[in-house]
Amino acid sequence: MRGWSKRAQEGMTLIEVLVALLVLAVGLLGAAAIQLNALKYTDSSRMTSQASFIAYDMMDRIRANSGADYTVTPPTSGNLSVARDQDLYDFTTNIVNFGGATATGSITRNQRVYTITITWDDSRAANTADSRRSFVLTSRATVDPATTP
Repeated sequence: MRGWSKRAQEGMTLIEVLVALLVLAVGLLGAAAIQLNALKYTDSSRMTSQASFIAYDMMDRIRANSGADYTVTPPTSGNLSVARDQDLYDFTTNIVNFGGATATGSITRNQRVYTITITWDDSRAANTADSRRSFVLTSRATVDPATTP
């Protein structure tokens, strides 16, 4: 009798193996879900960084050519002989290249303060059908003139 009870304790049963596989499968599915979310948010962060680079590039161009009016409608083609037109064309082209055809950019000015707004579709990270995201940069383009007291 004693030999039989010792033999019954050897190895694992099929139920134990199935439970272990179930626990492993749930763990792997959880790790895959975390990885997918990380990819979505990394893509959203990359888009925000790219919008930031485009906005700061445009602000640098505005500062370099401070006498020009950058609030006009951007041209549909580049013009190397007019710096402002080429800058605005590059601005709109960069926005469409990074955010697709639905991405938009605008430049407004209030006295000497410029506001650059870039908007794009970020529905992948937001898990909704139409989720627009914006990056707004506001900066003074020129120094205020000195006043005498």
